[in-house]
Amino acid sequence: MTHCTTWTAKTFNELTLDQLYDLLKLRIDVFVVEQTCFYPDLDGEKGQLDRHQDTLHLLGYHNGTLVGYLRILALGQSYPDHISIGRVAIAKKARGSGLGHQLMSEALTLCSKHFPGHNIKISAQEYLINYYQQHGFKQVSQMYLEDNIPHVAMIKNV
Repeated sequence: MTHCTTWTAKTFNELTLDQLYDLLKLRIDVFVVEQTCFYPDLDGEKGQLDRHQDTLHLLGYHNGTLVGYLRILALGQSYPDHISIGRVAIAKKARGSGLGHQLMSEALTLCSKHFPGHNIKISAQEYLINYYQQHGFKQVSQMYLEDNIPHVAMIKNV
C-alpha cells in the first residue's frame, strides 16, 4: 500500500472541506472509537492547535481514501522549547503495511524543511516506543497516563 500512497501537507486554511472531514473522521475512528478515549479532539481554545497558522497537517491517501495522518505543531504550541508531532493515525485496514514508517519519514522531512534546527518532542503511547526509536526518538520520561493510556515523552534531537 505504501507505494501507492499520495502525501500532502497543508495548513488548516489550505485544507479542503473533504480533507478536513477525512482527517477528523480518521482521528475520531482511531482515538475516540477504537481507543475509547472520550475527549474533545479539537483541542486548544476553539481548536486553535489544528487551526494555528504554523500547524501542518500531513495526509496520506490511497485510492482516494485517507489512510494516514498526523499534525506537526510549531515551537511553543505544545512544548515551549520543542516542535511536536501528534495525532499520528493509520487507518485500521492499512496497518501492518509499513505505512506508519513512511508517514513518520514524511513528517521528519517536513519538520526539517519548515522548522529547521528544532528538536522534536512527542507524547508517545508506551507500546509504540520501539516504532519511534526506529526514527531517532529517545525516551525522556517514565510512563504516565494520558486519557488512561500509558504514554512516555520522547525527543528527537536534530
